[in-house]
Amino acid sequence: MRKLTIAAVAAIIGLAGLTACTDDSVQNDERAARQSGYEKASKRQPAHVMKYSPTRETISKWGKTWEKEGKLSYVYLLNSMGDTVGYYVLKGLPVSYCASLTPTWDFTRQDGKYHQVPAPGIDQVYYGNSGGLCSTYYGFDATTGAYIEYTTGQGINALLYDQPLPRFEDAKPLGQTSTKDVK
Repeated sequence: MRKLTIAAVAAIIGLAGLTACTDDSVQNDERAARQSGYEKASKRQPAHVMKYSPTRETISKWGKTWEKEGKLSYVYLLNSMGDTVGYYVLKGLPVSYCASLTPTWDFTRQDGKYHQVPAPGIDQVYYGNSGGLCSTYYGFDATTGAYIEYTTGQGINALLYDQPLPRFEDAKPLGQTSTKDVK
């Protein structure tokens, strides 16, 4: 009976090993087919290399706009009907809770392999991208320095500008600073 049990266990382990090899070889075959298809398509239809990149220009202008210390941002909140809820005047750009000064992940070695694991933020707590944190923004009032936080989504949209817009002249300030305070 014992020999039969050992033989059964050995057979199961052997089958599991064969399955693992088969899975790896199937994945390798698929990976090779995908790469081969990509290479053939690339030769027939090479990517066009642009002489001028409007995307790079826009990114550079964004950097030049917001690198100025003390630059104000005007955040207008609109409801789902497009009506203005109000606005904030912030010193600098609003920042999403998903932004971080340190990586939100780390690597740990276990069983000879590296695994990606969460890492604590600068406040020594862990954050994730779930729970709506990426749609929560914060900043500081332009004249008082008061902390301001707002959330977009669920019918609230934010429009961000680097100057006040006449269209929103009658909008209500939600923070302590009005556009009239900073002109």
